[in-house]
Amino acid sequence: MAYVVGVDFGTLSGRAVVVSTDDGTILGGAVHPYPHGVLDRELPATRTSPASPLPPDWALQVPADYVEVLKNAVPKAVAESGVAPGDVVGIATDFTACTVLPTRADGTPLCELPDLASRPHSYVKLWKHHAAQGQAERINAVAAERGEPWLARYGGRISSEWQFAKALQVFEEDPDMYARTERWIEAADWIVWQLCGRETRNACTAGYKGIHQDGGYPSPAFLEALAPGFGGFVADKVAHPLLPLGARAGGLTERAAAWTGLPPGTAVAVGNVDAHVTAPAARAIDPGQLLAVMGTSTCHVMNGDRLVEVPGMCGAVLGGIVPGVWGYEAGQSGVGDIFGWFVTNGVPPAYHERAAAEGTDLHELLSRLGDGTAVGAHGLVALDWHGGNRSVLVDHELSGVIVGLTTATRPEEIYRALLEATAFGTRTIIDAFVARGVPVDEVVVAGGLLKNAVLMQIYADVTGRPLSVIDSAQGPALGAAMHAAVAAGAHPDIAAASAAMGRVLRHVYRPDPDRQVAYDELYREYRLLHDHFGRGANEVMHRLRALRRQAVTA
Repeated sequence: MAYVVGVDFGTLSGRAVVVSTDDGTILGGAVHPYPHGVLDRELPATRTSPASPLPPDWALQVPADYVEVLKNAVPKAVAESGVAPGDVVGIATDFTACTVLPTRADGTPLCELPDLASRPHSYVKLWKHHAAQGQAERINAVAAERGEPWLARYGGRISSEWQFAKALQVFEEDPDMYARTERWIEAADWIVWQLCGRETRNACTAGYKGIHQDGGYPSPAFLEALAPGFGGFVADKVAHPLLPLGARAGGLTERAAAWTGLPPGTAVAVGNVDAHVTAPAARAIDPGQLLAVMGTSTCHVMNGDRLVEVPGMCGAVLGGIVPGVWGYEAGQSGVGDIFGWFVTNGVPPAYHERAAAEGTDLHELLSRLGDGTAVGAHGLVALDWHGGNRSVLVDHELSGVIVGLTTATRPEEIYRALLEATAFGTRTIIDAFVARGVPVDEVVVAGGLLKNAVLMQIYADVTGRPLSVIDSAQGPALGAAMHAAVAAGAHPDIAAASAAMGRVLRHVYRPDPDRQVAYDELYREYRLLHDHFGRGANEVMHRLRALRRQAVTA
């Protein structure tokens, strides 16, 4: 029997699992939190400089934290599994995206150079770094003006979360840092570089986050039109042959073998993205199956047998999820983050005391208290834009709204409205697919939020579709392990690995007809707010963002 290791690099920690290639059984696992977490308020102090504040909308990370996951979580997972290291035939990773960093030609992150450690642009820009919105708007405007053919593949708008906007921000705000950047690389590819000792690039992140379509990136002429001197960005810092998902990137180096405790030469799979790698783990790779990976944010991915350009999507990429078919991506920038924000900042002490007395957490308590009442009884409707809007508006200057508050409104009612808002956001995405002829027959859910049964039933009622759930608490890590199995030759392709190792419980939640009708009415109110603030002439959210930046800078 052969075994593989999957490593999931999330927003706050990395998780490693040891998996049987026969049936996907997880035999051992371990989690290692990133020592530095997310840097969204200040840079850490160095030996030569004190901690320094960061502007609004920044989100950075320290790449050495990712290596700590390899050194800690992988050996612990192998030890817990009882599997002999020599029986592990492959290792694969997945990452949040677009999480991108500048390095030297040998892969050394620029933030690890002593003279650059105090400069923000030398660090990893996490997926939720939204400070490049101005650059994203210029990319969209110039692309539309020039009639760039690739723009429609991304629903007509490139996000501030993606590679080009973030790189253009570095170019304009720290030209010296840009000049010293020899490679601009997704963390998904950088961690594979650390494992096998050579640079590789994967088709998934290049397609969805790097505007790689039909065999190429945006032209030097387009890049030069964005900003004089930026025309060589792709050729100088990005260009590299792409490998399909499940391909073998190389073998573990001696150094990486010492980190992980696995034998040198163990097969290393090409990099991948957390949501996309989860699709085969949840057996959600057939057309009509939309996978929602629900955590701090939600990423929606699905396959199709033909190319359809859907407004507001994050991308349509050939081979982006499974080689040989078109993969679609959409998403919501804030979901679990919104629930966490409210629980941290909006719940009175009495609720904390009750949760402690009942031996539960605030999320469970608020979900239960808000459940059982008639749909709409709270008199509220909210917009799920606390982290901006990824799909279908692709605008991270937008912000959250709650309408209908009174002095009688209770915390559980606000919490319920926020749960519903995220479901409405997912329905908006589904409606966009269906309107363009891409069927969505089933929603499959993975991620940490599926444990909230109240939330899952809301999603079934709001979307009017049955919800299936992945039968694993470690979806991304399991999906990564499947790609390790393909890279090591244990399965011929990812479809075969999915059939053998994937796990799903079908139609666990079904829509309640009466609640579905009631939610249709509330959803209409959501769409009125959605279009008023997101598509109309009301620019109040953008003006407030500008005032905030002005005040913080002053």
